[in-house]
Amino acid sequence: MTDRPHLAVIGAGPAGLAATVAAAAHGVRVTLLDSAALAGGQFYRQPAAELRAARPQALHHRWRTWRRLSDALARHVEAGRVTHLTDHHIWFVERRSNREGDRTADGSSPRDSFTVHALLGPEQEVPVEIRADAVLLATGGYEKVLPFPGWTLPGVLSAGGAQAMLKGSLAVPGRTAVVAGTGPLLLPVATGLAAAGVEVAALIESADLKAFARRPRTFAAQPGKVAEGAQYAAQLLRHRIKLLTRHTVVEAHGAERLEAVTVAALDTDGRVRPGTERRLACDTLAVGHGMLPHTDLTETLGCRLEGLDVHVDDEQRTDVPGVWAAGETTGIGGADLALAEGHIAGRSAAARLTGAVPDPRGWATAAKSRTGLREFFAALDTVYAPPACWTDLVTDDTVVCRCEEVTGGAIREAVAGLGAGDVRTVKLLTRAGMGWCQGRMCGPAVAGLAGCEPTPPRRPFARPVPLGVLARAGAAEDDEHQ
Repeated sequence: MTDRPHLAVIGAGPAGLAATVAAAAHGVRVTLLDSAALAGGQFYRQPAAELRAARPQALHHRWRTWRRLSDALARHVEAGRVTHLTDHHIWFVERRSNREGDRTADGSSPRDSFTVHALLGPEQEVPVEIRADAVLLATGGYEKVLPFPGWTLPGVLSAGGAQAMLKGSLAVPGRTAVVAGTGPLLLPVATGLAAAGVEVAALIESADLKAFARRPRTFAAQPGKVAEGAQYAAQLLRHRIKLLTRHTVVEAHGAERLEAVTVAALDTDGRVRPGTERRLACDTLAVGHGMLPHTDLTETLGCRLEGLDVHVDDEQRTDVPGVWAAGETTGIGGADLALAEGHIAGRSAAARLTGAVPDPRGWATAAKSRTGLREFFAALDTVYAPPACWTDLVTDDTVVCRCEEVTGGAIREAVAGLGAGDVRTVKLLTRAGMGWCQGRMCGPAVAGLAGCEPTPPRRPFARPVPLGVLARAGAAEDDEHQ
């Protein structure tokens, strides 16, 4: 197998799995790298084997799709076509341009190669390097959580965090929960918690769901998604979960931990309607305001971005030769879209690496699905948008950057008093975004309070790296060129 072209796939969620299976089936050697201990990503997150889950399928959608992908992956691993590396935390992908004048054995000019730099294990201390002829980025997305008074209390967690706890640990975060924010993720979180025995006091959705009626053709073109929404509505009724649309959480209350939340109705401008506040007792608040794409690795490679998304062509190729991207990193669109994009990217990468002419007929079904789902989720984005005036809820003493404990007042002072006009200047003046998460959590909030459009963060590395690892990597580079 070592004489075959080598593709490194980063991320073992739906897009990465689909890409790996497709590429391995069409003549290339694949190394699949992921930071988790098991394949599946967030969508197909699996409980640890030690938990001996009797019915893990009860926590998942598309279980048959997952079984098909995981079985195919196992077959390719057994046959030696795929190497699956778990607990590998990727911090950098290095593009190595072949020097002018270099030639392969047959006299042709060799393509660029790539080195994937990772840290191995839960402590992330052991450096690992993987050489590959091409890279496929399926790094997924992460949640956007906007701050409000009390959001740092114990008992407040992200909606995805609550779901990950349930899927991965078979544990629930509390006894009585409120699920709030905006976006389709709130539905499986609320119904999943209720099915696990949690009393869900309410589902607080800031969007006006009547907006769905304004795009009937777009939504009617995806009957499967409409049926899925109807199933969630039925589950809300069955579990007697109160749904409050055009509402938002105003404040979380508690001394040592969360005890209650105040919610209020929103007007058409996204402002709180005075006199509509109500208090709900709960010990858990799962809150989220949509998703953002992970683009750290694509930026270091120099890939073009369109807004916050990685730009790709019809084959899922970025504008950097040898780099493909699929799934949420090219735009948030859910598991079905990620599967379609991953299949196309894997087929395209295999054809390009083996010198074959890519045949779009081989992925025609996936391409048709991709087109429809992209239109569907573009429409969905117009419905599920955070309240336009969410910054009004952020008081001056509300912590916005949790890592550096920077408040809303400090950010406003940096803008109004010190003249900061962009997120970078706010960061320099307040340290907002300089902590461990490097602005992943607070970035959208800082941008909103500063009156700026969110921009992709620019970091040299995708995650913190020990200085010793950097020193050894530099020494190895020097030795190679001597």
